[in-house]
Amino acid sequence: MKTLIVFAHPDERSFNGSLLKETVSQLESDGHEVKVTDLYKQHWKSQIDEDDFPVTHEKGSRLVVAVESQKAYSSHHLTLDVVEEQEKMKWAELVIFQFPLWWFSMPAIMKGWVERVFSAGLGYALPDRYGAGGFEGKKAMLIVTAGGGESNYSARGINGPIDDVLHLINHNMLFYSGMTVLPSFVTYKTDYATEEVFQNYAAKLRNTLKNIETIEPIKYRKQSGGDYVIPGGILKEGLERPGETGFDMHIQKD
Repeated sequence: MKTLIVFAHPDERSFNGSLLKETVSQLESDGHEVKVTDLYKQHWKSQIDEDDFPVTHEKGSRLVVAVESQKAYSSHHLTLDVVEEQEKMKWAELVIFQFPLWWFSMPAIMKGWVERVFSAGLGYALPDRYGAGGFEGKKAMLIVTAGGGESNYSARGINGPIDDVLHLINHNMLFYSGMTVLPSFVTYKTDYATEEVFQNYAAKLRNTLKNIETIEPIKYRKQSGGDYVIPGGILKEGLERPGETGFDMHIQKD
């Protein structure tokens, strides 16, 4: 499987950086092709602004990002750094986003990668979204290191359930753009982890990656699957379980 890893950590000696080595090693040993985008090493420009559209946008005029993104993508006038990453996305069958959980989301540099690379016309184009779109047919997965303990991210944990914390990435970025999303691999209390803890997590990660082609995805409801009132994008009454609210309603139940 052609795999792109988008990696965001400023120190390769970190727990996260060490897991990256395990990820690449396991995937390659299983015969997968791997490319790594190391955002900090590449000094990735995180902010999207008018400099992203040097040909199609009149400098100094009002910037409507979605409109300019669509124009620049369709006319092949995006900047070279963005084009190179988009070519990797087109090549990949599996995209792994690997990052530390900072302020309950991905680091700003990775969010900026998504904003610049998931151009209108490629990553999204209304009405094709939530299970349809430019990245339909690709798989995606998060590998996340968290500083807090697992109990903090449990159903009654003060930080909120980890699946809820990651929902806006998995559902509203990855599934939104058409990708099939695999369950996230999350490690906890990584800032002060011992070598033994690291090796235990590394073994679990390797085992997960060995089975990457057969892992069941998260069963998000597709916008075009008949479960939503269109227009409006409202889930139809009666599809949720009794008392079920929030993000869980947007996942199909067996």
